[in-house]
Amino acid sequence: MSHTVSPFEIKNVRLFIAFKVFFNSRFYYPVLAIMFLDFGLSLSQFALLNAAWAVSIVCLEVPSGALADVIGRRKLMVLAGVLMVIELALLCFAPRGNADLLFGIFLVNRVLSGAAEAAASGADEAIAYDSLKAEGNEEDWDLVLRRQVRMESLTRIGSTLLGAAVYDAVLMQSASDYLGLGISFSQDVTLRLPLFLTFMMALCTLYVVLQIKEPPAPQSDAAGSPDGGIWEISKEAFRVTFQAGRWILKTPFAMMIILGGLFFDHIMRMLGTMNSQYFRLIDLPEASYGLIGSARSLLGLLVPSLAVLMLRRFTPQKNLFIIAPLAFLGLYGMTFFWPYWGLAPLFLLAVVMQFVSMAVSFYLNRITRSSQRATVLSFKGLSFNLAYGLIGVMYAVLLAHLKGKDGGALREAAETGRVFIESVGWFPWYFLAMFAGLLLFGAYILHNSDNHRQAG
Repeated sequence: MSHTVSPFEIKNVRLFIAFKVFFNSRFYYPVLAIMFLDFGLSLSQFALLNAAWAVSIVCLEVPSGALADVIGRRKLMVLAGVLMVIELALLCFAPRGNADLLFGIFLVNRVLSGAAEAAASGADEAIAYDSLKAEGNEEDWDLVLRRQVRMESLTRIGSTLLGAAVYDAVLMQSASDYLGLGISFSQDVTLRLPLFLTFMMALCTLYVVLQIKEPPAPQSDAAGSPDGGIWEISKEAFRVTFQAGRWILKTPFAMMIILGGLFFDHIMRMLGTMNSQYFRLIDLPEASYGLIGSARSLLGLLVPSLAVLMLRRFTPQKNLFIIAPLAFLGLYGMTFFWPYWGLAPLFLLAVVMQFVSMAVSFYLNRITRSSQRATVLSFKGLSFNLAYGLIGVMYAVLLAHLKGKDGGALREAAETGRVFIESVGWFPWYFLAMFAGLLLFGAYILHNSDNHRQAG
């Protein structure tokens, strides 16, 4: 289809990219665990709070997507912006000293944070894609994703480095003394600085979503927004949810996109949560962890262009057979725990994950109707999170098995990393087994389809 309008001339597309940048600029991420502990919470409370965050996302993911398709995507994005402002304000001004009150405030924060993630999930991509489609430019979605990933990567580098720096009371005091500011920085002060910076991002997020306009295509394509109040809206949301779920089950290519995406995602995310332990075992100093995270973010400036080329030139099937061996090489390479050079397989996996993220969005948006786009994208998010939760349980069982074998030898060596090293050795073979299952299932359900053999 020929067109003259650049995707970046469309206001909603520009606002979508700005939303993703501001919403995901969390300056406290590099110090998340120690920040919670320095506030006065225990490690077990930190684990419970993370569980509450995950549960809220899982429970609200699909309902929020259905609501977005029923009452409008803009309303859900505005809700996400409002919730982000409230959840950050709670932490910025949370009183210390009363442990029970503090835990209650953090619990509300985690639930609101999960609700904000769920409200934005699906609605943000849907409104941008349909705005693009309204201009006849939907084939340029990969270019939008490329710009989004690059912008997020740049800001993630800044937020990671700055968030860790302002949390360091000694560094901030040294900077203040050097500049002659005459400001005293204690841990009580720097404890909240990453939160205040993120609160500013929350205000920017809210400002951005208030500028977004609902594109006409989704509303005209949908059955229409119900006017009968909460009951009618709920019924319509349930109908849209059921319809989208049934469409996924009856659309082999859509099902395989979601299954293929979660196949890579749940394995890579599981390993990603243990990066710091891996870094320690390949002899990297802790001071380098933030720099490594920033270096990985730099890949976001390079990978998207390669991803656009592959998505447009190769079929989904061919792309799968290109990235799967790369993923296996990365997983297998990690098992050697090479000092310093062990970063290479980790960076290879980061490249795979960035490509998978773009590919899933590119293919799934291309085949999904506007009227159910947010709901389908929310089903994708839900399935990814459920798969991640499942592998977390399986990994816990694996660790228990490894700690219990050979009497007490491994149990005593657990703190030195031997159990972790053994557990990582299971991942490449789990990957191969799951990949074989994915191929067999794909061959079965795609035998009457040729979407997976068509280039973008």
